[in-house]
Amino acid sequence: MDIMHLIDRLEEVLNESRQLPFTHNIIVDEERVFEIIDQMRALIPEEVKKAQQLLAQKDRILAQAQEEANRTLAIAKEKRDQMVEREAIVQAAHARAEQIIAEAKAEQENARREADAYVLETLRRLEMELERSLTQVRNGISYLQSEPLQISEEK
Repeated sequence: MDIMHLIDRLEEVLNESRQLPFTHNIIVDEERVFEIIDQMRALIPEEVKKAQQLLAQKDRILAQAQEEANRTLAIAKEKRDQMVEREAIVQAAHARAEQIIAEAKAEQENARREADAYVLETLRRLEMELERSLTQVRNGISYLQSEPLQISEEK
């Protein structure tokens, strides 16, 4: 039996009561009214207990939901931080790769310049050697061209 049923029964007793003539007063069955009131007194603490249990259950559910929300939020923050960290690592790796490529290009350009300078120097020395050799060859030719005349004159 719940409290609402008892209230309905009390109202029923009042509606069934006789009215005193020329007044707003009624004659009620005192025994029935006190019996319903006693049942209400006994039932109210039970209803209050149920309400308190419902409130406690609601609080427990809210606490669990808050705890779950906090856990989910913590996991999301951790994943976000990991993604940010990974992004930072990737960006650092890209920057390092670009730096390595730039250094390699600079070293390549430097090596090419040094190789060009070496080849140019070698070619200049070769040119000087060739000019010296050519001068010797020309001198030899000149000498030999002039010598047969001397040989024929000596004879």
